Amino acid sequence: MSRARDVVEVIAKALADHPDAVRVTEQAHRGQTVVELFMAPGDLGRVIGRQGRTAAAMRTIVNATAELEGQRATLEFRDEQ
Repeated sequence: MSRARDVVEVIAKALADHPDAVRVTEQAHRGQTVVELFMAPGDLGRVIGRQGRTAAAMRTIVNATAELEGQRATLEFRDEQ
């Protein structure tokens, strides 16, 4: 478990109306870590934010956190169906 995954989980749970529905997974893909954030459909829009500003900020934080560990990471947003 990386710091990037932990950071995403803390931020997402703080923003979500249903923090118990937040799930974060992590997998390696083509030399970098892919962090996937799963949330309830209503919460997903809230986390993405207006014009994607919150999502962009979260992606920047993930990149910076992964860089501290000498890795590359990206953040993907998914909704629970």
